[in-house]
Amino acid sequence: MLKKLFGKKEETPSEISVYAPLNGKLLTLDEVPDPVFSQKMMGDGIAIEPVDGKVVSPVDGEIVQVFPTKHAIGIKAKNGAELLIHIGLETVSMQGEGFETHVAEGSKVNVGDALVTFDLELVKEKAKSIITPVIITNGDDIGTVSKKTLDTASAGQDVVMDIQSKA
Repeated sequence: MLKKLFGKKEETPSEISVYAPLNGKLLTLDEVPDPVFSQKMMGDGIAIEPVDGKVVSPVDGEIVQVFPTKHAIGIKAKNGAELLIHIGLETVSMQGEGFETHVAEGSKVNVGDALVTFDLELVKEKAKSIITPVIITNGDDIGTVSKKTLDTASAGQDVVMDIQSKA
């Protein structure tokens, strides 16, 4: 009651929409040529085959991890869902070459905020694939996931999945 009167605490949403973090072709995890992702060992989600090298925040939330090699970023959404954006496959071996991060751990982000830019042609040349999985890493802590069926997605504009937290 007092929280409502004084309006100090922001209410945690139970459902959030996850927007495309990249421009490109929307894929299912089954289409990712890596068993760690295609067999959902890290969690459920979607993947995008990017057409450019700009990654934006798919949710309003906080950056919880920026990998030293800049190829992956972890974000905690306002409803508690934790997302991993893994740019390309086997890109860790690039040791950050061609990647530039625009956020740090602890940064607050909104949908569409720039996270990482990368050299798409260099990733095509040096990595196994440019396909970028977007994984819910704490699936046991959330409720339902509703994935959208789109052919292509526009970064920060198209919703690719909705995540409902546990009641």
